[in-house]
Order: sequence, then structure tokens, then C-alpha cells
Amino acid sequence: MLMVRVIKNSVTLVESELPDLDDDEILVAMHSCGICGSDLEKVYGNYGMKSVRVGHEPAGRVIKIGKNTKDFQIGDRVFVHHHVSCYTCRYCLQGNYTMCYNYQNSNIDPCGLSEQFIVPKWNIERGGVLKLPDSISYDEAALIEPFACCIRGLNKISIKHGDNVAIMGAGPTGVMHMLLSKMWGANNIVVSDINDFRLKFVEKYGITTVNLNQENLDYAINEATDGIGADVTILATGSIKAFESSLKITRRGGKILLFGVPSVGSIFNLDLNSMYSNEQLIIPSYGASEIETNQALSLMSDKSLDLLPLVTHRFEIRESNDAFKCAHKALDAMKVLIVTS
Repeated sequence: MLMVRVIKNSVTLVESELPDLDDDEILVAMHSCGICGSDLEKVYGNYGMKSVRVGHEPAGRVIKIGKNTKDFQIGDRVFVHHHVSCYTCRYCLQGNYTMCYNYQNSNIDPCGLSEQFIVPKWNIERGGVLKLPDSISYDEAALIEPFACCIRGLNKISIKHGDNVAIMGAGPTGVMHMLLSKMWGANNIVVSDINDFRLKFVEKYGITTVNLNQENLDYAINEATDGIGADVTILATGSIKAFESSLKITRRGGKILLFGVPSVGSIFNLDLNSMYSNEQLIIPSYGASEIETNQALSLMSDKSLDLLPLVTHRFEIRESNDAFKCAHKALDAMKVLIVTS
């Protein structure tokens, strides 16, 4: 069985043997799995979270079940969430599901970017496996996890009808934030990036874009908001420079969503007096729980939003190194998927 393993600034394919399937587990054949920004950070950057496994957006088909498994059958089409909270600890009871100790410690084995993987009892019993309706393809299902993360982030900052929204980063999650903001009634939406291909992709939705290599972001936000500034700024990038800009373009009393993955050691000097006097809220959002994965599946199933156009590239698992290079350089790419035949 082939699986993807991280080496410095690259990935490699290795042959791996699956452990024996326990009575309360299921075996899934991966059909489609997205490459996420955190995957790229693990390969090309300096990722700060515990797990270094790549592939946490997998969709596939159940091919074997343990004898005690009652809720799934061979042939079921599923999306599988890698990290699953306990829903009973203090963090979970306060709604901080991704801070749950079990969230980081849970996972699928060996990883989502593997021809096959085992889903443990913990994930199954706590809602980490979602059956897919016939209307959802495997490629669409591979978008459930990043879409769920965006839903959680926007839930945390509570976008209001008529809000002016600035989104920094026009990658897949930047576009998802844009689509959700638009659906939830945002007024003016401005998306900025340095990637011309991605900005042109965003423009197809009738959204104002700013190429940071050619245009002044402050001026564009002032024009869009009558000089007030963005009510909400979403950082769909881990760039320190973007964070610095967000403090300038967000209005007094506005909110900044820290969504993109910063590298370890991303240090920024912050004037606390300015933050205090302007009452700007900086709200981080990491990951998603089964609450948001179910919300994501529901929105995708009833076709409230069509996310499939985000998929621009599909690579077979044997082409994983090329897939990661494509996603990292993003010269003509939005969402890159790794698939199996």
C-alpha cells in the first residue's frame, strides 16, 4: 500500500503495511484527498502543531469493517475527519473543541494521503465519519474539512448583514470565506493577494480584488468603505505582513480573523495602546469540529454553494510530489487533489 511521507521541502511515497483491523474499526479506500495549507506548511515551512501527518481531507469507500461496527457497511461512501474531540471535557463544554487534548491525539492510520487507512473507534463513535449522499462526489467531499474550518471561523467572528469584509489571501479557503461572507449578507467584499491567477478566479464572482504588487490596499479599502475601514478582516494567509496590514485596514471596533497558519516563530511587535484605544478584536480559529463538518456537508448537499470549481488540479497518488509542488507554487492552481483510480 502506498502512502505519502514528509521529507524536508518535499514528499516521498513509501510502501506501508496496514495494522490489523480491530473489531471496532473500519478500513477505507481513499478516492480523493485535498492538499491543505497546513500540509504545505509541514513540508515547506515550520508547522507548530503536534501532528505532522499529511492528508486530513480524505473521502473514500468503506472496504472492510470490524465485527462490532454497526453503523457502517462495506461500500459506504464517506468523508473522514482526522481529529475528533471528546465533547465532554472543559474545553469542549466551553465550545473550544479544537483545544480538546483528544483532538490533537486522535487521527486516522497511517494518514489521509494513503491508498487505504484505518479509522479508529474514537473517531467513529464521536461522529468523525460522515456518510455521503449520492449528490456529493468524492472530489466535493474532499472539500468538506477546509469548508468546515471556514464555517467555524466565520461563526466565531459573527459576520453581520451589511458588514464590509476584507479577505487577505485568494487561495481556496480565501474563496470559501468570500462565498460564505457573500451568502451571509456581507456588503462590500475586497479580496487581496499577489497571485494574479487566483485574483482573476475571484473576479469571476463579481468581487473587488487588489493585487498587492500593483495596487494600494489601504486606498482600495477606504474607497469600498467610505473611509471607515473593514468591519471584518479575514487573514486566509499566515503572512506577518498581511497581519500588519490587517491592523491598518480594519476599522475601530472591528474584528480580525487569524485563520491562515503562521510559521513557528512568527513574531510581531504590537502596540497594545493602539489595540486598546481602537478596540480591535483579534480572533484566531484553528480547525473544525464535527458540528462544522456536518454544517459543511449540509450546505454542499443542498447546493447552497458549489465548491467544485475550486478544484483545478487532480494528481494520482504516484504523482504526489508533483501535486505538492503545484499546490505550493500555485502559479495556475486553486485546490489541488490527490486521487486514486
